[in-house]
Amino acid sequence: MSVALPDAPVALARPQFRLDLLRPAFYVLAAVLVVLVVLPLGWLGYYSIVDKDGQFTLANFATLVTDNTLRKPFGVAIAMALAVGALSCAVAAPLAWLVARTDLPGRRLVRALVMASFVTPPFLGAIAWEILAAPNSGLLNVAWRALTGAQPYDALVDIYSFEGLVFAIACYTFPYVFTLVANGLDRVPSDLEDASSILGARGWTTLRTITLPLVLPAMLAGSLIAVLQALTMFGSPAILALPAGFHVITTKIWSLFQYPPKPGLAAAASLPLLLITVLLLQGKAWVLGRKGYTVLGGKSGEPRVTRLRGWMPLALAFAFVVLSLTVLLPYAALARTALTKNGVAGLTLHNFHFVFFEFSATRLAMWNTMLLGFSTSTIGTGLALLAAYMVSRNPVRGAPWLGMLATAPVAIPGIVLGVGLFLTYSHPQLMLYGTLWILLIAFLTIEMPAGYQQMAAAFHGIHPELEDASRILGASRLKTLRLITAPLLRTSVIATWCFVFIGTIRELSATILLTTANTKLVSVIIYDLNESGDMGAISVLGILLLVVSFAVVLLATRLPLLGGPRLPALR
Repeated sequence: MSVALPDAPVALARPQFRLDLLRPAFYVLAAVLVVLVVLPLGWLGYYSIVDKDGQFTLANFATLVTDNTLRKPFGVAIAMALAVGALSCAVAAPLAWLVARTDLPGRRLVRALVMASFVTPPFLGAIAWEILAAPNSGLLNVAWRALTGAQPYDALVDIYSFEGLVFAIACYTFPYVFTLVANGLDRVPSDLEDASSILGARGWTTLRTITLPLVLPAMLAGSLIAVLQALTMFGSPAILALPAGFHVITTKIWSLFQYPPKPGLAAAASLPLLLITVLLLQGKAWVLGRKGYTVLGGKSGEPRVTRLRGWMPLALAFAFVVLSLTVLLPYAALARTALTKNGVAGLTLHNFHFVFFEFSATRLAMWNTMLLGFSTSTIGTGLALLAAYMVSRNPVRGAPWLGMLATAPVAIPGIVLGVGLFLTYSHPQLMLYGTLWILLIAFLTIEMPAGYQQMAAAFHGIHPELEDASRILGASRLKTLRLITAPLLRTSVIATWCFVFIGTIRELSATILLTTANTKLVSVIIYDLNESGDMGAISVLGILLLVVSFAVVLLATRLPLLGGPRLPALR
């Protein structure tokens, strides 16, 4: 017999007013990205189509077409970039195959040295090759004359030439090709190669008919990135091309700001470079999106390892020559120059003492560089984290547009962005030129795509159910992001911070147009000292940049100590 119990009183839940700050955060972030990206490009376009009186004109574009001193740098830059892309691919693809698919000894060391080449600022590498291969004072030419008894002004190699410029830039762009090709080779399904072997194909036949076609898109994409890097680079051409008597388009744009300045013409010259950059990025995306490349997503079994046998000495010699030309010789040249005085034999710390205790610009430049590095890394990582969260979780209508804004600066060459920012923030109403603020804006814009892409990839690895549970328990979206999502992303956040920091302290292309006497950075000081020929001080400052960069890279690649997975730096 059951007894009916009276219904328990039901407590009516009071509606709780909860202020969700995510929508205001979305609007603020969108406004920040628009200011960073759209505003300088808008002023760039405006100045390209007006004259000194503010009247509409196409005279600047007509000058681009008719003036040979402007047409020629475009042609030289395109030829140089294509040559760099071809050379980078020719060097990186075989090296990546040796490292990823053969029994070459020291494969991890090779990857580490390639990473060292990747971290080295290209303008610093160009200076190192000045020390090595300048026609008169270069260490290689001096040694060659001593060994062969050649005439005092005979030169074995001349870095101040078109070929020398291509070589010096390729030394620091080939890691892009190496990384993509090595990653592609690591993911080639082994069952395809096994099937080829079962059907009687030899190792080289399998490589030619199976493996190479699968990684060909990676080779082409890496080559396009190398072309893009070479085309938009300022430091190496300014150091090597100008003494050789020719311009590329980046150095020509920079020269248009020398006295008398021609900002309208510089803006007009920047737009074709921007268009070419966009086309190259679209080409890279199309290559990587091809159907044949998607096969690499399904790895089955470990990759086949090719036994080099009798080819081992040749493979070792090839790897040693490549790494010597790109890392070992340049680093040795910088170290020797830093530890000697005026090239005289005998170790000395004179250059270190001069740089740190006598050279008045060092302390301010180091302070500015570190301050901007920390500020850009912290603010940029925060913006990238919020933008990636908005795009991946789509909590607000229109959030995917933030992804487009955050990645758009990848298509803006540094020199073009520098022109746009100069034109934007040199007005009396908004005078930021001559302050560190304009450099902070430049660095945030330049590094935003890399930071956003890393954070977006990290969000894809976190299932939204954890955030949904937090929301069910009453937490707001921002509180969920702070208490749940951010701790899970701590490894990726720290890695993003590190790589944004490295990119900031080595930037020169945009910086060269935006610094003044009170806002000099270490990279600009190095460039200025190169014009005065003080190689000892340059080497000391360059070693300082390298030490800081490698320390930050070591932190980023050893994040298992912080409780997260190791970053696949060149894997």
